[in-house]
Amino acid sequence: MYREDLTIPGKAEGSVAGEEWLGRVTALSVAPEFQRLGLAAKLMELLGEISEVKGGFFVDLFVSVSNRVAVNMYKQLGSRVYRTVSERYSASSGEPDEDAYDTRKALCRDTEKKSIIPLPHPVRPEDNE
Repeated sequence: MYREDLTIPGKAEGSVAGEEWLGRVTALSVAPEFQRLGLAAKLMELLGEISEVKGGFFVDLFVSVSNRVAVNMYKQLGSRVYRTVSERYSASSGEPDEDAYDTRKALCRDTEKKSIIPLPHPVRPEDNE
């Protein structure tokens, strides 16, 4: 379903051999009048289910560090901050670029939960796989 008031484009990608097969949320958007109804949680749950069926190890989503509401929501949905990506989002009008969290939720295939072991240091966008 695609509607301008509710979107979650995503994709499956990665390497099964490298245990990096994943479901990736490229964006999650809920119009203000539909927020706080649990729609984002349902969309994330659905993507997780699809990723499980496809044999994914984890679902990931990048979120700006300053978006505390979204960060907290993803944590409540079972995601963890895997790493910080320095200056991932370009700012406008002379503001500094913004860091992002790469949040991940391990799926059943990742029995040892290796995909969510946090990196101890930030990475640059160009270091992102």
